[in-house]
Amino acid sequence: MSHDKRHQPQWQPHALSFSDSLRLFLTPAIWKLACQSRKSLKKHSRWAVQPLLLTLLTMTWCCGDSQAERFETARGFAIVCLPKRRRPGKSVQGFERTLAKLPMCVLRIVATGVRQRILMLLDLSSEGFIAFGCDGSSMETPRVEELERRLDPVLKEEARPQVWVTALVHLRTGVLWAWRLGKGYSRERAHLKALLVTLPTAALIVADAGFNGYELAQAITQSGASFLIRMSGKDRLYVTETVRMHKFKEGEVFLWNQEAQRAGQPPLKVRLIRIEGTDGRRDMWLLTNVLDSKRLTVEMASRYYRWRWENEGFFRTYKRTMDKVRLMSRTVRLVHREAEAALLATQLLLAQGALVVPAGKSTTQPERCSARKLLLAVRAVIAGKIGIGDKKAFHQRMKEAVREKRQRKSSKVKRRWVARGNHKPLKPPRFLMMTEKQKALADKLLGAAA
Repeated sequence: MSHDKRHQPQWQPHALSFSDSLRLFLTPAIWKLACQSRKSLKKHSRWAVQPLLLTLLTMTWCCGDSQAERFETARGFAIVCLPKRRRPGKSVQGFERTLAKLPMCVLRIVATGVRQRILMLLDLSSEGFIAFGCDGSSMETPRVEELERRLDPVLKEEARPQVWVTALVHLRTGVLWAWRLGKGYSRERAHLKALLVTLPTAALIVADAGFNGYELAQAITQSGASFLIRMSGKDRLYVTETVRMHKFKEGEVFLWNQEAQRAGQPPLKVRLIRIEGTDGRRDMWLLTNVLDSKRLTVEMASRYYRWRWENEGFFRTYKRTMDKVRLMSRTVRLVHREAEAALLATQLLLAQGALVVPAGKSTTQPERCSARKLLLAVRAVIAGKIGIGDKKAFHQRMKEAVREKRQRKSSKVKRRWVARGNHKPLKPPRFLMMTEKQKALADKLLGAAA
């Protein structure tokens, strides 16, 4: 398969200061688009778009027990970064009032620009695919009347109102690619459908058993992307001949639910891969729309799904390292902007690390950066321990921010969480034999689609 030149990195890393590194992703063209889209901000406001967003991003990176503490640190840092600009407002209340008026499209325009810069600066391809993991998680919010009424009106009284985030993470580098916010326990599949437009050419979506189903598989296929999704005992796959489970390795099957049959939609021809379990574990069944076994081998499928743990690692970074288990804002508008900006700040942090510490082409254990070490390097700049224009010191700290490599010898589960049930191994999918009527209908619909 020929390699797309658009995915070749056009920039070679060299010693950069924090301001230079940040400017690589937040270019003047991105700031210009963001300023042009801020229709609701008054021109005479003390908060222009650039210092407003820079302060908001820095509030995610810096330390502080409250929004007011983080605001003071972030505002001072924004002034240092933009010495020639008019100084912004001094109070956190004025900052929040201006932020609440900021259209969400401004943050999304900036995120789109950063995503394009990531595609340009980083080499994301691996063996002909750009593999992304997809998963979701929730963030708690304060228990105030507005948030309880508008975010989670159906949850139990003891539960906090929550915001749900579904994220796409590049698996080889661990860099956040795109995300979608919604209400607590929202539908992840609908979020993934909305994120399909952000995917580059040759994208491969790797997901767990929560992202199964005919409708989602059809949407991914129609978007031009590929998928690798784990199957469970809830899934039904059609076959034309008897399948012996204990001897099955891989083969073509049909994904076709009853709703699609009644609607006259053709079955999806897909490939089922069985990864044999080790150390007493159950076999893993993976479904993909890549029918060519040479393009996506069993070994590659097993490796990509193993890399899917980067999705879980990202949520740990976002919620624990960046301290976003619980959001601080107390209105719906501010909660959405805080969550969106925190995700953008995490993306920028991981992208800067991946730029200095390239993942390489290793197919077994790629080099990945440590989010904690990256955050400490940025905090050293914010605290003034490293100059904002100091190239040597900052670049050295970023180069040393490499994730440690160790072989796990114990269980990942250290103790049982009160709110989380015990893990149950997934059962294999069920095979259904096509009837003669279904075969005739499938041939008719596939012929019409061709």
